[in-house]
Amino acid sequence: MTGTSLAAPAPTPVRAVSIPRVLSIAGTDPTGGAGVQADLKSIGALGGYGMAVVTALVAQNTLGVRDVHVPPTAFLAAQLDAVSDDVEIDAVKIGMLQSAEIITTVRQWLGRVRPPIVVLDPVMVATSGDPLLDPAAEESLRALAGEVDLVTPNLAELAVLIGRTHATSWVQAIDHAQTLARDTGTTVLLKGGHLDGAECPDAIVAADGTVHEVGGVRVETRHTHGTGCSLSSAMATLRAGGATWPDALQRAKTWLTGALAHADALRVGEGNGPVDHFHELRGEAGPPPEALRDAPAACGAVVGTSPLPSWSARVWEAAAAVRADVDDLEFVRGLGDGTLPRETFLRYLAQDAIYLGEYSRVLAKASALAPTSQEQAFWARAAESAIVEERRLHESHLGSAVVAPAPQTLAYTNHLHASARSYGELVAALLPCFWLYTDLGIRLAARRHDAHPYDDWLAMYGDPGFTAATARATEIADASALEAGPIERARMDAAFACSMAHEREFFARA
Repeated sequence: MTGTSLAAPAPTPVRAVSIPRVLSIAGTDPTGGAGVQADLKSIGALGGYGMAVVTALVAQNTLGVRDVHVPPTAFLAAQLDAVSDDVEIDAVKIGMLQSAEIITTVRQWLGRVRPPIVVLDPVMVATSGDPLLDPAAEESLRALAGEVDLVTPNLAELAVLIGRTHATSWVQAIDHAQTLARDTGTTVLLKGGHLDGAECPDAIVAADGTVHEVGGVRVETRHTHGTGCSLSSAMATLRAGGATWPDALQRAKTWLTGALAHADALRVGEGNGPVDHFHELRGEAGPPPEALRDAPAACGAVVGTSPLPSWSARVWEAAAAVRADVDDLEFVRGLGDGTLPRETFLRYLAQDAIYLGEYSRVLAKASALAPTSQEQAFWARAAESAIVEERRLHESHLGSAVVAPAPQTLAYTNHLHASARSYGELVAALLPCFWLYTDLGIRLAARRHDAHPYDDWLAMYGDPGFTAATARATEIADASALEAGPIERARMDAAFACSMAHEREFFARA
């Protein structure tokens, strides 16, 4: 991790939907690699239902743009109203808006409809470096950037938005993104793909300047057409599905890395071709593509889609940065050495008691979905333990005090409930609550002593019985991953990563 401030932004709760209805507002690409065609593929690949309103009809192929026809803005407004008058929209992704008049039309519609999530991909600069908008349109787009939930510029567009020269280093790029986020009050997705080097980091930059970085490896391919469109529409879809922005980036980056790695096999066009949006659906049984075979699995970029000898080892390693963040939290350090203020510990326990109530219900769902009687019994015992044994610890400290759930608590439990759409995904989402606590409990147990103020907490999570339960949950998850298809494994990856991030925010909130 690099940059000036790397604390992850706290997740805010969203109304998660199982099949997000996502509207793309953008131009077309007849060859299917960019624009609304890429958006619709991305939305579908990430589990959403895609809709599209066209701002421009573009005659283009992989070699370049030949002509553009822009319909009257009255027709644009008619398209927008036709969708929103009939369909409840969960998220909107906005692509290229060619003029100030078009931007104004879209802004007015957004003001009337107020979709819950709006992502802006500010298409302002061509790959050649030439500007695509006149000064009036640029100013209108800056204003629009302050009215959306996420803006996803490339480095050239980021420079235009803040009136600076193009960033040439990751540190400088973070500074530019923090400036835009501060000036607009909008979260920024910073993309490092246009920097030199083998690494390809991205980051979520919040309005308060905090940065959540997701590392990655560069995929060697010329077929990168539409990556900006695809990533922004993927982010809108995942956020509407209940993910936080950092969680959405981690999942979207994993998916897009695979789409780039499989792009050469599409053989679409003679120029800069498209990525393979549906690579996870194709389900290759062999090893990952050559472009990724020898690449390190960077934080947030789990590569390949084929089953590995140990799914759990792979996702645990991919979450190394999250685990390091947890270790560095003042709460965890104070819990280990006993210096944690009593009121902070009680605040944490109060939220943990709320969490455990929902966690036990999700464990019961796992028991109901389990394919064998042995696994049904395991999850049922875990549900009982969450209700009886662990809550006894909370009651001994808290008594009968009742508090309201914090946003972080709601976001985590909403994620667990949403993961119950399949057994493998649910098991993956539950595993971090076993594994991370066991990992901490074993390591912090060395600091136990009779006078330690939180010795009972350390004893519970360092207990051999809890360690054995974690081993069994890991075994079940690995078996589920081996039996799963590529889409299910990708969902397991995302569910595990999302839960790990929620665990970090749960501790950080205290």
